[in-house]
Amino acid sequence: MKNSFQQVNKPIRKKDAMNLLLGKPAYVEDITPADCLIVKVLRSPHAHALIKEIDISAALALPGIEVIYTYKDVPQERFTMAGQTYPEPSPYDRLILDQRVRFVGDAVAIVAGENEKVVNAAMKLIKVEYEVLKPVLDLNQAKDNEILVHPEENWKSLCSVGADNQRNLCASGSCQEGDIENIFLQCDEVFQRIYHTKANQQAMMETFRTYCQIDPYGRLHVISSTQIVFHVRRILANALGIPKSKIRVEKPRIGGGFGAKQTVVAEVYPAFVTWMTKKPSRIIYSRTESQIAATPRHEMEITVKIGAMKDGTIKALDVYTLSNTGAFGEHGPTTVGLSGHKSIPLYSNNLEAFKFSYDVVYTNCQAAGAYRGYGATQGTFAVESAVNELASRLGIDPVEIREKNMVRQGQKMSAYYNEVATSCTLDKCLSHAKKLFDWQNKAKVRDLGNGKVRSAGVAMAMQGSGISGVDVGSATIKLDDEGYYTLLIGAADMGTGCDTILAQMAAECLDCDVDKIIVFGADTDASPYDSGSYASSTTYVTGKAVEKACYQLKENLCKLAAEKLECSIKELEFTKNGIKNLNTDTIISLSELAAKSMCGNNISTQVTVTHSSPVSPPPFMVGMVEIELDKETGQVDILDYVAVVDCGTVINTNLAKVQTEGGLVQGIGMALYENVQYSEKGAIAENSFMQYKIPTRLDMGKLRVEFESSYEKTGPFGAKSIGEIVINTPSPAIAHAIYNATGIWLRELPMTPEKVLMALPEE
Repeated sequence: MKNSFQQVNKPIRKKDAMNLLLGKPAYVEDITPADCLIVKVLRSPHAHALIKEIDISAALALPGIEVIYTYKDVPQERFTMAGQTYPEPSPYDRLILDQRVRFVGDAVAIVAGENEKVVNAAMKLIKVEYEVLKPVLDLNQAKDNEILVHPEENWKSLCSVGADNQRNLCASGSCQEGDIENIFLQCDEVFQRIYHTKANQQAMMETFRTYCQIDPYGRLHVISSTQIVFHVRRILANALGIPKSKIRVEKPRIGGGFGAKQTVVAEVYPAFVTWMTKKPSRIIYSRTESQIAATPRHEMEITVKIGAMKDGTIKALDVYTLSNTGAFGEHGPTTVGLSGHKSIPLYSNNLEAFKFSYDVVYTNCQAAGAYRGYGATQGTFAVESAVNELASRLGIDPVEIREKNMVRQGQKMSAYYNEVATSCTLDKCLSHAKKLFDWQNKAKVRDLGNGKVRSAGVAMAMQGSGISGVDVGSATIKLDDEGYYTLLIGAADMGTGCDTILAQMAAECLDCDVDKIIVFGADTDASPYDSGSYASSTTYVTGKAVEKACYQLKENLCKLAAEKLECSIKELEFTKNGIKNLNTDTIISLSELAAKSMCGNNISTQVTVTHSSPVSPPPFMVGMVEIELDKETGQVDILDYVAVVDCGTVINTNLAKVQTEGGLVQGIGMALYENVQYSEKGAIAENSFMQYKIPTRLDMGKLRVEFESSYEKTGPFGAKSIGEIVINTPSPAIAHAIYNATGIWLRELPMTPEKVLMALPEE
């Protein structure tokens, strides 16, 4: 489709770029008063225990300590911290503080005082006597274990997701199409492999933080670094046992979220303090707290059984996922679905049967949550690795096997809720990547003769664009004085640039410069309802609401102009300079129209539109990587990574490129460095960035990103999402390259130098 856009598909600078670059106040800590109660949480040293006695008297006696709360002081109605649309699929399994602690780092007491020094001193004076219980730490031992993580009777699941707390099950389910066992019998090549991915931390620069105060009307005003202002309001109302109308939530700039802030990690503690004391309070998580008591990616063990013919035709795929939700069930029932539903459909072309089943288990590990890719990342690693192994076993080029089996434009994806690939250039992505990367030559293993080997790997991926039939995006657009516009949204810009992208869409519709669009968001009192910034929904879902709202506003403005110019609306044209009478060439400027709308006017110059989509068109991507592997140390270095993405129409070419690069780097970290290891007693070893390694600029090699645009008719200007798809290809592509260099398949992440070295045969 020919690009005739004026503002869309352009490299427009982020609206907040200069202020952030100059270090202007933007984040929670910058814009809220320092003169408030400092809140901290005393945490459990045990993975599983009951609190027998807790003595806070000495701590409470310290001058400057305001309050200390224990499990005896909080409401006893259970809730979930998952930022999901009601009724949440995640079980209601939490209390603000509980007598039973379920992981090392679980909350034991809330301490609030006038400064950090006195709060830290008070925490050391609290005496807790525990009845230490045996934990269940291994996801393979959790289901039907006699040790129950949630034995309580008031645990409840609002949705039918196969949850049973008496079996340590957070969710369980299965679906299939075709007689899969019979199809396997017809295949020339059938094999089964198990893949293991660890819990990864989002490692965003800004840790969890929230400020709370009571407003002049006696309501709880929460200012938080969150992706989900409307969900936070509901979650806090449930936790505190107060009406939602008593709570206002707003978010300033967010210093990164990546899904971590789709869960109410920190908000509940200062909210409780402020609601009880009526005094302002603030909590700021340390990096250690963000490592051990946050919402990492779900650890998953994925079993893939694949059946194919000798010519490489993939006829059957069976995927079973065992997911570790940890101590609580946030996002447990929903992340697991993506591990199958967004990996199996990649091979829809010849697939005659599939089966996808899963169990999500409770353990006494840190509770998991949402992280970019949301289960698809783990499933893609498993299925793409299995396909690469199939290609090797059959002696077929892994690019050719994908060309033969990949989903194509117009095909039904049975394993993706029977949706049709209405916009799919995955074939072009693969062809483009193959040429750009020089696959034909780089796929050949090159031994450099000094113990170092160069090789290449490939993978492809798909994701979604919002949650079909669930996610809601809304936009309010209004004409203001002097003819500029204000766009009010409930989606949260967490560094992704959604404020800029949505402003570009509005500017495109209203035929003006992006500078003419003022963006406000997100605030539950002022913004129109939006599910929030997650599930790759903002550009696709909220963007469509913006587009619709702008066209409705244009219609209203033309009605107003017709009234003022005393003509028919059919005689008018909306132009960059104002509204023009085509018969007389008379123009009424937007500035004049804005002024006239404020006097004796009955036509609204403010429009709110809500949008939800019955489908979730997937973006697609191909990744190819060149590595250098040192056989003497096991070290793997990234030399070159080529990514070609189909995200429909690219709205902002700069932001799409940096989104892709950022996702690739996170994916490289997951593949090679980011490890989570538990001691026998359930303590995490990687509790700081000294131990938990994330990639630096020196580790990412050369990144090359290009696009193969499709046109998605249900999206704004033909757009689909890009936020999550970009993290999914590095792990399987790098595992493939390591196999090509060594002849060894590594099926557990991260693929550290130690693992590579231990797997190599002694020479």
